[in-house]
Amino acid sequence: MHDFVDKYAAHIVEQVRASGASAETIQAKLQEMKKFKEMYENPFFNAAITFTEPFPVGLIITLISAAILRKKPKVQVT
Repeated sequence: MHDFVDKYAAHIVEQVRASGASAETIQAKLQEMKKFKEMYENPFFNAAITFTEPFPVGLIITLISAAILRKKPKVQVT
């Protein structure tokens, strides 16, 4: 989706306009979206954002699974 950032920026700016914001606020949001687009075009930034989205959920599931499946010490009968 090469045009994702453009569509996202247009949607956000339209939301700001619909909320009745001033021209200065709309212009500030346009500048913010332009800066976001520049950052998102960097493949390292894009990879970092893509990694951080599912990472917390995966980490929590891994820790819960490890706690449930850990080996219990064997009881020796003497």
